[in-house]
Amino acid sequence: MGFLEEEQQVAREVDKLVALLQESELVQNFKTVEKQARNHAGLKELEEQIKAAQKDAVNFAHYDKPEAEKMAIQEIDRLNQAFKNHPLVQDYRNQLIEADELLQHISTTIQKEVNEAIEKEEENATKNETHPDDGTILWH
Repeated sequence: MGFLEEEQQVAREVDKLVALLQESELVQNFKTVEKQARNHAGLKELEEQIKAAQKDAVNFAHYDKPEAEKMAIQEIDRLNQAFKNHPLVQDYRNQLIEADELLQHISTTIQKEVNEAIEKEEENATKNETHPDDGTILWH
């Protein structure tokens, strides 16, 4: 099999793997929670409030109003905590961690198998070498 055929075969296998991953329950759960979090009105409102408080803090700092800036920063912290502690955000993060762990496992497994295949090819190549007495290497 030539290099081009091998590349095409690898691409087909990668496509199959991607399709299997997209169909997996873990990835489906992640996508569902992600969609719920992105479309949640309360979370969108919190995001807008955080952005507004950040703008306020920047403006207060620019106009040298340290007390107002301090209060805006406290409001940002409070809003960030509310966002971070929201059940959908926590579920999203948990699902993301699980999906990431699956991808890391698959990536590590593929890397290990590729390395083993390379080592096996190198061993086979070494067996094909002939070492004459003059120190040169001949390839068959």
